[in-house]
Amino acid sequence: MAQAFHSAAAEAAATLGTEELRRLARAVARGQSVVHGAPEAARRLLAAPLAEGVPAQIAAAYLRGVADGYDHRAARVHAELVWTGPAAFDVPVRATAAVLTGLVEEAQHELILTTYSARPHPRLHAALRAATGRGVHIWIVVETLQGAGSALQGDQPAKAFADLPAAELWTWPADRRPEGAKMHAKLAVVDEQTLLVTSANLTTSGIDTNIEAGLLVRGGTAPRRAAEHLRALRRDGLLVRL
Repeated sequence: MAQAFHSAAAEAAATLGTEELRRLARAVARGQSVVHGAPEAARRLLAAPLAEGVPAQIAAAYLRGVADGYDHRAARVHAELVWTGPAAFDVPVRATAAVLTGLVEEAQHELILTTYSARPHPRLHAALRAATGRGVHIWIVVETLQGAGSALQGDQPAKAFADLPAAELWTWPADRRPEGAKMHAKLAVVDEQTLLVTSANLTTSGIDTNIEAGLLVRGGTAPRRAAEHLRALRRDGLLVRL
């Protein structure tokens, strides 16, 4: 398969998704080289077979195969237990500190964090600074003292991230939630591919010393759904920038 067409197909699958790739396969099979309003990745894909002499039916079949391959890979789910605190040495679990820092280090495009409480954690913050330095879009949803009522004391949780000016901070405003409700979710979502759901706040006690439990999920639809849900809360004004 011609290299430019191969590269365009991989880009389209990664950025547009498999359903759009199948739609483009149908367009290629019909001999279309232009789809009105299509994004740049789609335009490059439609132009590549003609430019490189790839027959339309072969190109369309190849695109359907790429879409099926991406769906098959996405459907594979790997889940493992993540733990803070004392562990039994004959029961293998992964430490929250190592998992969370590792997720930040592997992020390439987007990292979403949500937490109720937050305090600076040196190892985690070093990883976050490095991620912003390589261009990762980081946004963090935190509780506020107002939203927590008397349950949180001291500095605003957002202050824990004051040394990360490139990171976006969001919250669920107290005036947009039911009385007494809390922003209590603790999640990490990496590039819509990996999801950590945990009881641990982004504090030293939560990450290093409490007994906390979490589940790390790689693959499947859960990581993407979590990211999409949080973006929808932003879109609908339920989450606002701090």
